[in-house]
Amino acid sequence: MDVTAIIMAAGEGTRMKSNHAKVSHKILGKPMICWVTDAALAAGVNRVVVVIGSHADEVRALLDATYTGDDASRIECVEQTERLGTAHAVRVALEATGIDEGPVVVLNGDLPLIQADTIRTFAATVADGSHAAAVLTMTPPDPFGYGRIELDESGSIARIIEQKDCTPEQAATLLECNAGCYAFDGALLAAHIGDVTNDNAQGEYYLPDMLEILKAAGHANTIYHCEDYRDGLGVNSRAQLAELTAIARDRINARLMAEGVTFIDPAQAWIGPDATIGRDTVVWPQTHLIGHSTVGEDCQLGPNTRLTDTRVGDGCSLDETVAIEAVVDNGVTCGPRCYLRPGTHLLDGAHVGTHVEIKKSTIGEGSKVPHLSYIGDTQMGAGVNIGAGSITCNYDGKSKHATTIGDRTFIGSDTMMVAPVNIGSDAITGAGGTITKDVPDGALALERCEQRIIEGYTERRRARL
Repeated sequence: MDVTAIIMAAGEGTRMKSNHAKVSHKILGKPMICWVTDAALAAGVNRVVVVIGSHADEVRALLDATYTGDDASRIECVEQTERLGTAHAVRVALEATGIDEGPVVVLNGDLPLIQADTIRTFAATVADGSHAAAVLTMTPPDPFGYGRIELDESGSIARIIEQKDCTPEQAATLLECNAGCYAFDGALLAAHIGDVTNDNAQGEYYLPDMLEILKAAGHANTIYHCEDYRDGLGVNSRAQLAELTAIARDRINARLMAEGVTFIDPAQAWIGPDATIGRDTVVWPQTHLIGHSTVGEDCQLGPNTRLTDTRVGDGCSLDETVAIEAVVDNGVTCGPRCYLRPGTHLLDGAHVGTHVEIKKSTIGEGSKVPHLSYIGDTQMGAGVNIGAGSITCNYDGKSKHATTIGDRTFIGSDTMMVAPVNIGSDAITGAGGTITKDVPDGALALERCEQRIIEGYTERRRARL
């Protein structure tokens, strides 16, 4: 079944009060447009046509940056330069792409909770030729604000009554609501999309009018009811963005708990849709996993931990840790309050402690950077111990330079390692030193001024003051 998904992403989203495209706003770290696009791709659609308009360059760039390879080849953007309504947007998409056959599913770019199975089954309602069109419907707990579906005796849609046009009786009894998504027979859609007129108060071309047009041409329509009404919820305001973020969080956390992950408080953990967590891992409150982060089994995450595009092995403990594009191998402990910047790689059994920042560095097996240190652009061997307050001075104001530290080396507290510099294996640096020259294997490096004692200084200073 060759299915096309048209995603409507051209709207201004004025109620968001934003300088950015509405569909670019994120839920659990992922733009809304990508939630919908991912669901369409997972449903097996052959083509995803994204209709862009307001902030078109921003949306196009976002999609280009997110999708690569086969996924990117299935996605194309079509710009609706004049935004004259939903039917006009679909017509622009059809004319630009030449789509004129197969099921066509029209989705909204601000519908981030729609699931792949819903899209797949929705498309199937028009795949066998028995129906020319279908409307995605739902029964939310509070239907206020949604168009209501009135069915005739055959089960076809008699009409869609907007909230403002409902009588009190209709508002109370017509609980099937329009989620704003449509499925069409592609050939009939292409043949009749030009029949939609803009004879209305807003002067716009409305896609729901296609139902009447196809019905008048002798073609049947139907509804596809979402068993989970949340699939049909959209975002039109910051408040709704927060509401749907909470729903997405609860869905993801419920799935992870069913797979063997423990949450101390599921309402206080935000796990992105592309993140994975292994069984028997415990997630503490205020933990965030963003992007393509992966965590292995038997780990402790949090509290107050944020991982972005970071890979964590098994048996790790990350307490109050911020990590971005880092790799953490097995049995590693981090925190509290440490910062792993892009390019950081902590090998098995490494330890990074309190108030430590690591950047673009490899920390060897069993090596320790316990507290109050900065390690940047460094290759560190196994079994190294870095004393408190030590720094690799990697930047000279113009360029970054590398430091290497060999196996089993002991770096004394408050050591400044001025890169480029190489410190060998089994070496020792004395506390308070500034290392500017290479240190051979097994050597002791000392760099200190001679200590002077001036008796009676305090008394004389007070007298002067």
